[in-house]
Amino acid sequence: MKIDLHSHTFCSDGILSPQDLVERAVAQKINVLAITDHDTVAGLAIAAEHIASQQLPLQLIDGVEISTSWYEFEIHIVGLQINPNDPELLARLESQQQRRLERATEMARRLTKFQVPDCLPAVLELANGAALTRTHFARHLVNIGKASSMNNVFKKYLARGKAGYVPNNWVDLATAVQWIHDAGGVAVLAHPLKYNLNGKWLTKLMREFALAGGDAAEVASPQQTPVQKREIWRLCQLFELKASVGSDFHQPTQWNELGRGLYMTDDIIPIWQNWQLHTVAGTEIGSDPKINTTEAAAESLPLPQ
Repeated sequence: MKIDLHSHTFCSDGILSPQDLVERAVAQKINVLAITDHDTVAGLAIAAEHIASQQLPLQLIDGVEISTSWYEFEIHIVGLQINPNDPELLARLESQQQRRLERATEMARRLTKFQVPDCLPAVLELANGAALTRTHFARHLVNIGKASSMNNVFKKYLARGKAGYVPNNWVDLATAVQWIHDAGGVAVLAHPLKYNLNGKWLTKLMREFALAGGDAAEVASPQQTPVQKREIWRLCQLFELKASVGSDFHQPTQWNELGRGLYMTDDIIPIWQNWQLHTVAGTEIGSDPKINTTEAAAESLPLPQ
């Protein structure tokens, strides 16, 4: 069984539609997929309808990725098994969307001072109603020739200390965790190694996330080494967190793909140990937390026994 609990559609900053994302997941032999768009659940119903209408062999996990502010860092919290129709959650996510618009407006204003024409209308058009992110600015700046690649845009304009950088104004860790729990979900610290924290700060983040009521951290992500996975799992054990996995897939690239590299060793306790997951044939998976891992499953997350 292959499980991927972190992916994006064009309802936030992904490239694929919800329909195309779930079709790609099936093509990549994913059995269980969570769609976790930034501060929105708009793609979940569309994906679920397509899975049902096309009778795809894929189990969808309702998710969301909430942006938070922790000290001066932007930290992302994934909510899994949420109720996407919860009125309170929808209202809270709408408040995040308003924060995104306010930040985007200020980013556009700052960029005009550095020979970038007023770009907010174009960025809004590019987003087409999706949750606004810096990625939409980056795509626009590449389109108008201000940089040769997305990475160059961030280095030149959007990274901390650059012309278009605007400090985030998101909710705090504890608030995001509470939102997720109130919506019936579990809270997962997304990609802990992507924040460029040293050992002391990473330990502090994991500790404070756990104290805020967090449930798990992403132990396995693409391009992680076995040593890095073990270190994240060690911190999970230290703070009594379970493990999750996620590709953080946004678009097809040579270095990232749905389900790639998301394997864990048999001593790691997965966040889904008590979920009602199903194989393609419809057989329910038990809740024993042990995972059977073999080298033959090197590109997939092994099936709990």
